[in-house]
Order: sequence, then structure tokens, then C-alpha cells
Amino acid sequence: MLKLFYSNIMNEIIGDNGLSLKDFESLDTDKVIKMIKLKQYDELAFIDLPQQQTSEIKEIAKIAYEFDNFLLIGIGGSALGPRSIVEALSPYHNLRKTPKVFIYDNVDPLTLSTIFELIDLKKTLINVISKSGSTAETAASFMIVWQKLKERGISPQKNMIITTDPKKGNLRKIVNDYNLKSLPIDPKVVGRYSVLSPVGLLTAQIIGVNCEELLLGAEDITQKCILQKLWDNPALLLSSAIYLLDKKFNRNVTVMLPYTDRLKSFSEWFCQLWAESLGKQGKGLTPYPSVGTTDQHSQLQAWMEGLQQYVVIFISLNDYKADFQFPDIFNDIDGLNYLRGHSLAELIKIEQEATEIALSKNGKPSLTINIPSVDGYYLGQLFHLFSIATAMTGFYYGVNPFNQPGVEEGKDLTYGMMGKKGYENKKEEFTHYREKKYKYSI
Repeated sequence: MLKLFYSNIMNEIIGDNGLSLKDFESLDTDKVIKMIKLKQYDELAFIDLPQQQTSEIKEIAKIAYEFDNFLLIGIGGSALGPRSIVEALSPYHNLRKTPKVFIYDNVDPLTLSTIFELIDLKKTLINVISKSGSTAETAASFMIVWQKLKERGISPQKNMIITTDPKKGNLRKIVNDYNLKSLPIDPKVVGRYSVLSPVGLLTAQIIGVNCEELLLGAEDITQKCILQKLWDNPALLLSSAIYLLDKKFNRNVTVMLPYTDRLKSFSEWFCQLWAESLGKQGKGLTPYPSVGTTDQHSQLQAWMEGLQQYVVIFISLNDYKADFQFPDIFNDIDGLNYLRGHSLAELIKIEQEATEIALSKNGKPSLTINIPSVDGYYLGQLFHLFSIATAMTGFYYGVNPFNQPGVEEGKDLTYGMMGKKGYENKKEEFTHYREKKYKYSI
């Protein structure tokens, strides 16, 4: 089981910038737990994802093994989650295994052109992911790929799998009209909370990871995250601490700092979850993706001596499943010989803890989540811990952690300018803005 260390947010350890037990007692934690247990929002359905049946996902995955490539088309939670799984559980996958995995999560035409150069579409299983079926970027990419299949005489029925709403939406209509293979996304599960649905589990299964390992890890951490007592509940303690540090000290930037390259994409997944769930009504927290030790040499200076707005969340690792002893060479060079007798895994662990200590000595708050290793079980725990903690944090701020009204305006303006019916007024607004935009330039 993962473990949460919170000494370095307490005033007993870091001084005046830390929290007291009395601070935690001021929170209505019972209300937050009640909202979780009673599923006060329908979208809390994501908590039950560990109980889902996976037989259909596994059957689809077997089909993928007949192909050389797997191309996933999605954006936001539909791509960040699967990418996190691939990079955590099968790093450098395309250099070692097939099917090779390609994730197209933008509408950069050069990227798509490069993918088409690298893969043979006839030997590629394509997974298009959009719950609504109307996400502009995914819909546009889907249409281009569909046309490419048609031009090359390739059957979408054989080469395509659609992951979408089980009953409605544009993609569901296309699935029904063309008799395509599909997987359902629970309509109540929001995209950024969907990594442990077929959205992420199919990719996991395709790269050779038993998707049930992820679900087992998620289920086990859930049992702790619904406990009533604050000091026994890691999600509740995490959300409470982050909220209090903001309210009391204006520490509103959350740095996600895993000490392993394998969780770099997980850090990016966290950023969407945190930003899109909490940034509302003039409230919220700014997420900051990082990776140790790399960002000790690029960002730590700001965390230590810059604006006093950061809270660092370390993810430490016990077993890297690999190690290298430093060789007994260059013994006459004092700047190198101190490494003799140590190892690479020892160095990264020491650097992680040294950064904790340095922050603590300077009164800078941090939390540490320790996992034994990076595998499906513990990755499932991390996904579900942060998903539940994000919802709880939203409840503290009094915002809906499942909607994204700020995103919709940009979508509507795009629809208008691209000519979608019903958005004509947005096209006028877009055009008027362009006139103002170009008024001042150099």
C-alpha cells in the first residue's frame, strides 16, 4: 500500500509556515466524506470503476495483437491517462514490443503527417476515444483517418475500435450505422477521471499489463479513502492539507514531483485533473508538472527562494527494479571518488530526501507519497488517490470538481468559426475580436 508522509507540512517540523492540529480541526471533514459516500454528484461514479468487468476489454485487446501498430486518437483525459500508463508500465515500448503505440492528442497536422509516414494503416488498430463524440479535435482527426482508410481500401470494421458513450452521441451513431467495434464509457464518468475506464484499460491490456492489476490497486486505496477518520484517510488528509496551506498561507501552486522518469506523464495527467477540476469562480490551485532529479536543476531555486506559493508533492520509490554500482575509478579526483561504493538507485533516493530536507529546513511545506515500485497495482493506487483527493478538494472550495465551464467558451468560439450550426453568433464574436487583435502590433 502506498504511504503518505505529512510531517513537512506541520508547524512542529517547518515552523511558522506549517499547519497545526488545530487547523485541521477547523475543517468539516465529516461533510466531505459524506459527500463522497453518498455520491452527492453523479460524476462520483468514477469511484466504482474498480468493480467493472474487464472481459470485453480483454477480448478487444486480443484483436490488437494481430496488428503491428495501435493508434489512439483522443485529447485531454482520453490521451493523458493512456500515455501515463504506457510510459509508466512499458517505457520505450515501441523499441521493444508490438503492437507499437502511437497517441495523437492534438490537431498539429505535422504530427499526424509523421504518424502516417511511420505506420501502415492496414496493419494498425485505431482507437478513437470521445465520450461525447463531438470533441472538435478528436472528431477532426477521426474524419481524416476514416478517409485515409477509405482511400486505401481498409475496412473500419476491422481496423477501428470506438470508445464512447454507450447510447448517444455522434460516435455512437457511427458505431451503430457502420457496425463498428466499440467500448462504453459510463456517461457519469468525466473524461479527466476516466483513466481506469476502458479509456485507459484497453491501452494497458494491449501493452501487456493485466488491467485488473490497476483496478485492484484502485480498489484497495479506495477502502482507505472513504474512512471517516482524517488521520487514517490519505485522500482526505492530502486534500485537507493542500486546502489549508492555500487558505492560511496563499500557497496555491501544487508541484507534482515524482522521482522516476516513468511518472513524468503521470505528472502531466495530474495537472489536467487538478486545473480543470478546481480552477473555478476565482478559486483553485495551479498545478506544476515536474520530475526529479531533473527539476532540482531547473526549478528548485524558485521553490526555495522565489515567491512563497509552492507546495511540493514528492513521489518516492523504494525499488527501481534496476541499479548500477559506481565503478572504482578516478580515485585520485576528489570531486568523483566520493561516489565509490554507492549506486545510481541510492543516489536518486538520497537526492529526493535531500530536497525534502532542504525545503523543510527553509520552512517550505511538502508532502511525500511513497510507493514500493512502479507497477500496475501501485499506479492504480496513485490514479485513484489523486482522483478522490481532487474531488474532496473541490468540495472544500465549494466548486463543482466535475464541470469545466471555462473550457466551453473556447469550444463554442471554435465551433462558430468552423461553421457549426447554431454557433453563428460566436463566429461574429470571433471575427470582431480579430479586428481588435490586429490593431496593435509591431
